[in-house]
Amino acid sequence: MNFIGSFVSGFILGAGASVPIGPINILIINEALVSYRNAFLLGLGAMCADITYLTLIFFGIFAHINEHSAIFRVLSFLGGTFLIYLAYKIFRSRVIDSAKLKTQIYFASPFKSYSKGYILTILNPYTILFWTSMLAYIGQNNLQFGFTLIGLICAIILWISLMPFFVYKTKSFFNQKVGVYVNILSSLIIFGFGISILIRLLITMSTFK
Repeated sequence: MNFIGSFVSGFILGAGASVPIGPINILIINEALVSYRNAFLLGLGAMCADITYLTLIFFGIFAHINEHSAIFRVLSFLGGTFLIYLAYKIFRSRVIDSAKLKTQIYFASPFKSYSKGYILTILNPYTILFWTSMLAYIGQNNLQFGFTLIGLICAIILWISLMPFFVYKTKSFFNQKVGVYVNILSSLIIFGFGISILIRLLITMSTFK
């Protein structure tokens, strides 16, 4: 019966990792206003990055990483910079005419959306710390890693399927003016996440002796 408990625990962990509002969910919402497929693929890329880190940590890589380690600082700088860049791109695209919108839907690159989610998550240094703590939880509660991972994946796939689907199906309620406001708000939130990572990096570097 331990496999059932492991699956349920993994599902809860997956929900806890995917549901809170963060840069990935903001980007998924933003993408879903244009294309459900791209929004889903962005979330799928983020999930694959989570699984990448979770697997590497499980095999002992990144076992001793902390906020003062060199790799954490590099990821903090790259991740924060990438978020600011994405915020700039979103802000620039805040005004889109209907013809351009149709072109974007038809010709948008699935690989680009997937890569955006994967790169953003893999460059987030706090992803490592989060999954390190989750693996500690799995070990302390004698959960089976395989079934826990399956439960986690199921929860994340459910979220990245249903959440953007709901946004996409209700996008008709958003006129162009509202869409502009959504893009501006999204860019400000993403920018705030990026700046907060860089500020925290500076604080840890200045206080570390």
